[in-house]
Amino acid sequence: MPQYSYEAINEAGNTVKGVLEAENPETAKLRLSGMGYIPVAVQRGGGAAAGGDASGPMLLFSRVKPQELILFTKQLRTMLGAGLSMLEILRVLEQQSENPVLRHVCTTMSDDVKKGSTISNALAKHRRVFSELYVSMVRAGETAGALPEVLERLIYIISHEHQVRSDIRSALQYPITVVVALVIAFFVLLTFVIPVFAKIFASAKVALPWPTQVAINLNIAITQYWHVGLVLLAGIVTGLYFWFKTEGGKVARDGFFLHIPVIGLLFRKAAMSRFASIFSILQASGVPVLTTIDILVGTIGNAAIAQEFRRIQDMIRTGQGLAGPLARAKYFTPMVVTMVAVGEESGNLDEMLAAISEHYDAEVSYQVKRLSDALGPVLIVGLAGVVGFFALAIFLPMWDMSQVAFKH
Repeated sequence: MPQYSYEAINEAGNTVKGVLEAENPETAKLRLSGMGYIPVAVQRGGGAAAGGDASGPMLLFSRVKPQELILFTKQLRTMLGAGLSMLEILRVLEQQSENPVLRHVCTTMSDDVKKGSTISNALAKHRRVFSELYVSMVRAGETAGALPEVLERLIYIISHEHQVRSDIRSALQYPITVVVALVIAFFVLLTFVIPVFAKIFASAKVALPWPTQVAINLNIAITQYWHVGLVLLAGIVTGLYFWFKTEGGKVARDGFFLHIPVIGLLFRKAAMSRFASIFSILQASGVPVLTTIDILVGTIGNAAIAQEFRRIQDMIRTGQGLAGPLARAKYFTPMVVTMVAVGEESGNLDEMLAAISEHYDAEVSYQVKRLSDALGPVLIVGLAGVVGFFALAIFLPMWDMSQVAFKH
């Protein structure tokens, strides 16, 4: 097995060199990563391992997952702490990244840095990968001369939000699957089963109970007027799509989601956690309040709450603090307002916001569990309703037919 000499950075941020055996350069890099190292150079016989290139189609259809962005940011922070130059860091990141989009980003960022661009400006050209929050925090770190510390906070935000979204997605995955299965079963029974029994009932000339009549009418509507329903559905979806592109449509849609029983409460608590976490870290990073609110408007993920942030921002511009405008805005709980007021008075606003974030993290976890517990009985009732409806639609007329047969 060939030997490869390597240069890497360990967990302490120190440069280490050595030799290891591997089948190829990629395997050598994987072994180094498994040892907790960040490979800088892997060579065999004087040739450095290539990082690969990204083609156009791969860039078009590839995306950067949260886990990949977290790893990218961790490696960037570690190498900055080790004192490597930005050009060398970008070269290493380009070699190590398996994602073609990130490799392309590192290549173009290297070109920008060579031309004298700052890291934040180079990142800002890749909004598909780096959010406004990411770019703003890096810019704040550059201005304060504390980029590694800011990247550490940024890693926490990305990890925290990825975990919250994963929890919500996991809670909704089972009920969505069951609902889709119920809808498919409903249409299959209406399309293939009900027509067979409808012919039997028609030939027997028995009076049909209302469940059977409803099922037959639904079958006629689906089989004979499906094109009308398809046009109506396409019109409604198209209209909603373009309406949701407008500011008013976004606010109405997101405001509706916030008022759905159980689910809306989960979304509101997740938004409060996101607000407090981002605000706390941006304040600790030295970002001005008005700039922080600008970032929150673009990153909160809910147009209705973003609209409230704009109103808060207007009130702050008149010389008011943060707690007063929050108290007059929608969706912010008394606990958030009270703790923000205490933080402003004591000068520990970032600490109070961090405490709010921790509290609502726990609330979100509890609400996710409550949502899972609440959806179980609802799904069972829905399943029982569908099964009961078709049972009545099919067996009530059969019961009447059997009664007629016994009389004769």
